[in-house]
Amino acid sequence: MPLQCLYNSLMLFGLLGLTAAAAASAAGYQSMVPSGQWYGRTFTNGIPGSKQIALTYDDGPNDPHTLRLLDVLAKHNVRATFFMIGRYVQQRPDIARTVAQAGHIIGNHTFTHPLLIMKSAADTRGELVDCQKALQDAVGEHSSLFRPPFGGRRPATLNIARELGLQTIMWNVTGYDWNAPPAAEIEKKVAQQTRGGDVILLHDGGHRAIGADRAQTVLATENLIRQYLEQGYEFVTVDRMQTT
Repeated sequence: MPLQCLYNSLMLFGLLGLTAAAAASAAGYQSMVPSGQWYGRTFTNGIPGSKQIALTYDDGPNDPHTLRLLDVLAKHNVRATFFMIGRYVQQRPDIARTVAQAGHIIGNHTFTHPLLIMKSAADTRGELVDCQKALQDAVGEHSSLFRPPFGGRRPATLNIARELGLQTIMWNVTGYDWNAPPAAEIEKKVAQQTRGGDVILLHDGGHRAIGADRAQTVLATENLIRQYLEQGYEFVTVDRMQTT
């Protein structure tokens, strides 16, 4: 083969490899980024620029910080949305019931908090069904909201959720609070992203075990509520957020 032909062939193979790598990278990104819609429609936020904000909390119920968070929310008459892990609900159904009785919305966050893009369809269905059962046993009727752990989803994940009558909820603002940074850092991260019509991701628990320290998130919540109420914002649950 002439050297020029060999060179051209190598260049072609190289370009094809780069294209495949780029496509794989984009696909992986879309499976994890909250705003990604390649694999199916999910709810990410309300009307941009509106005066509504939805506070959402993942990985509870968690003793004692879920209850402390409820005190803060009640103090300001704010309702939030809690995405709970089924095995924790089984361990502390009393906390889950207290959340529901306080008027907050409870959603499905799977039974054990796995990365669902790594799970089979059968395992994914089991995670969602088992969490639904745990919630039903603890609080009775609750919402049809579902949030995938880590935000990870693929077409099968969303299809199974829809088959079970669940609406997949993502977010467009995060406080990056899972490693328990100081409250001021959480507040700064949220403020940098908030524009109105936002779904804010925070954590009242930790996915590894009950007892995660979320004191800084509780403090940040108090300060964020004060700040945004003063600016004329309304706090709503995800199911009440305006989309049109």
